[in-house]
Amino acid sequence: MTNKKFQGTVISDKMEKTIVVQVDRTRIHPLYHKRYTRSKKYKVHDSQGKAKTGDQVIFMECRPFSKEKKWRLIEVLNKS
Repeated sequence: MTNKKFQGTVISDKMEKTIVVQVDRTRIHPLYHKRYTRSKKYKVHDSQGKAKTGDQVIFMECRPFSKEKKWRLIEVLNKS
């Protein structure tokens, strides 16, 4: 297993010990060469409840905590 790290924005902190983080990626269309954005949501384990909605965070891959939660919070970059 590789330890992937991502940076994203917290869009929900309503669950206990879990935050939902949205990661935006800019891609270029292969034919039209136009830039477009792809977004994906990740459920991230936040045991101390440090991150709040709107914060910029870094998280990494780890062992599964539940069916959908396979990521854990490393640090909060910017508080909103």
